[in-house]
Amino acid sequence: MAKRMFVMLTVTLLFVAGLGFVKFKQIQTAIAQGAAFQPPPEAVTTVVAEEARWPSTLNAIGTMAPVRGVTVSADLAGIVEDILFESGESVREGQVLVVLDARQEQAQMAAAEAQRVLTRLNFNRMQDLLDQKVVSKAEYESATAESRQAEARVGEIRAAIERKTIRAPFTGSLGIRQVNKGQYLAGGDPVVPLQALNPIYVNFGVPQQAIGQVHVGGGVHITTENLANVAFEGRIIAIDSVVDETTRNIRVQATLANPDGKLRPGMFVQTQMALGADQRVVALPASAVSYAPYGDSVFVVAEMKDDKGHSYRGVRQQFVKLGPARGDQVAVVSGINPGDEVVTSGVFKLRNGAAVQINNTVKPGNNPAARPENS
Repeated sequence: MAKRMFVMLTVTLLFVAGLGFVKFKQIQTAIAQGAAFQPPPEAVTTVVAEEARWPSTLNAIGTMAPVRGVTVSADLAGIVEDILFESGESVREGQVLVVLDARQEQAQMAAAEAQRVLTRLNFNRMQDLLDQKVVSKAEYESATAESRQAEARVGEIRAAIERKTIRAPFTGSLGIRQVNKGQYLAGGDPVVPLQALNPIYVNFGVPQQAIGQVHVGGGVHITTENLANVAFEGRIIAIDSVVDETTRNIRVQATLANPDGKLRPGMFVQTQMALGADQRVVALPASAVSYAPYGDSVFVVAEMKDDKGHSYRGVRQQFVKLGPARGDQVAVVSGINPGDEVVTSGVFKLRNGAAVQINNTVKPGNNPAARPENS
């Protein structure tokens, strides 16, 4: 009986040991396969880096402003008798815009004219009597003063009548009319905006560290998204004498021709100033850059070897220093050499040493002068 028990125990132990050995081999094989596993190559697009010469420029957002712009207003109070302009039309300097009711002043003018004639006659009579030494010099001087006072009164009323005729103070384009016929206007009430649009100003801010490179007479290139494929050229005419304490920018003003009136006061525009000699850079699509707080980087395609010495196409992460951007491109100042093959799409799924499969059938935009729709 004991012998049978011993045999059964021995067989059971051998069976369990066999099972354990088989499982150990299976686990060992799985670990080896896992260690040797290589993820499939990531599909990416690439571009060969090329050196380019970019002009050294300074970009800023500007605001258009009129060379001359006012809101034409009523000088004196009165009722609108006639309106002689249409909203949006162009007017010449001195052109009559609005006529206010001046009947009261005209009646006062008639009375003042009569008084002037009377005082003039009295003055002439006093002069004759003074020559005959019939009146004193004091009486003559009193008549002289009354005559001059009457003349001044006539001039005052004539000026009041003239001020009730509202004229364009300079040549320009009118805005939207803000009065109606029969409306009562108080002194200072607005009538219509008037802007001189050609030439026109553009005002923009320049960082204080770059102000030494900006000078009066320098050229400015102006574009706006409202006018596709249209650019304007201007000249800097003034640099402010103080730096804004909030933004640390200094205000710069340029002027440019605007013969068709396409640029309007208040419009936002992009301004670009040339600062000096062209800069040598490596231009890459902006999609090639992996932006991170610890540094910007790109992935460069290279021949690599795995742990077993097998060659494959992989990528290495390369940190770069970036410069300005133009269209779809960004300038790389350092970190990349001309001729390097750089990944341009799919960078978010790559890691250092990852295998890649290049497919350049469809590539991201790489136009230095791109103007995306609705950008």
